[in-house]
Amino acid sequence: MPNSNKKIPFRYDIVGSFLRPEHLKNARTAFADGDLSKEELTKVEDKAIIELIEKQKTAGLYAVTDGEFRRRWWHLDFIAGLNGITVYDFQTTAFGLTTEAQGTYVSGPLSFSDNHPFLEHFRFTQKYASPALAKQTIPGPNMIFLDSLILSKQYNEQPIYDSLEAFKKDLIQTYQNAIQAFYDAGCRYLQLDDTSWGGLFDDRFREMIKANGLDADQLLTDFQEVTEKSLANKPADLAVTFHFCKGNFQSHWLYNGSYEKIAKNLFSIDAFDGFFLEYDDERSGGFEPLKELKDQRIVLGLITTKNGQLESSDMLVERINEAAQFVPLEQICLSPQCGFASTHEGNHLTEDDQWQKIELLKTVAETVWQDA
Repeated sequence: MPNSNKKIPFRYDIVGSFLRPEHLKNARTAFADGDLSKEELTKVEDKAIIELIEKQKTAGLYAVTDGEFRRRWWHLDFIAGLNGITVYDFQTTAFGLTTEAQGTYVSGPLSFSDNHPFLEHFRFTQKYASPALAKQTIPGPNMIFLDSLILSKQYNEQPIYDSLEAFKKDLIQTYQNAIQAFYDAGCRYLQLDDTSWGGLFDDRFREMIKANGLDADQLLTDFQEVTEKSLANKPADLAVTFHFCKGNFQSHWLYNGSYEKIAKNLFSIDAFDGFFLEYDDERSGGFEPLKELKDQRIVLGLITTKNGQLESSDMLVERINEAAQFVPLEQICLSPQCGFASTHEGNHLTEDDQWQKIELLKTVAETVWQDA
């Protein structure tokens, strides 16, 4: 599976997370209950990740991940490992169901820790990835900007920074250091998962932002600036992609609205090699915003991870051709719309469903593109 001649993002690619095997879920429960040590849990995780990597390689994927098997949440585990962040428990109905959740807020000056556990997690994945490429996923900086500061009741009651500019400076430095640390650990394919941009076009969240004394349209400029500057020192041989979906919590979504409002700012971030965008249902809107794309690749998330129904290959080809009316086919790739398990609970489909969708992903890409 040599990929030295393949361009990132790949013609058929993945977002990153996979359904946790039942024995891994049981082990995490036993650890939480105090019936399993951290060392014993790590052994279970290690074995499950090695098996997952082999399955990904067998499926023909050029980039493989650890499935995010060591995480409870797709984003929070990384953010919690930063200096200046506090985690708290709460109950939410944001995704249309009542469930226990966790949140974060900025409680001190932000910085990246050289001992961040994700660095060792990446090294483990890389050890077993060959001949595929080890792909690392982390939440984008604006997840912290929106959730841990702008919309955070705790932060707004006791702000740490004198100004947004001072906060942005630390946030940017934190991510510059994180990106360099992953590169130094051997990472050559990094993905920033960042759903926070949805808050800039979803009417409900725009009102929440306004209630906190800020303007969503101005934040669009701020989000672009923070992301661009976070990537400013990116090594030339490090590929970085951006993934956006409108929420993926146990098959439920969070944001509504069109990409039109964010497309120009987002696609202007030249340091990204490609953009993964959700396009698995009518809430995604049309492909017209793709006209704003420059010369990067766009990865169409046409295969849903929210349910096990297998898409028609003809439908997928048709949708790709529709998108090609707005951006050259050469710049288009294909992926699932999100991961299969953005949280440890996972989405409402089976492991068989998951791998059938991966097989379909490869089959359709090889039908459409000769270089797949």
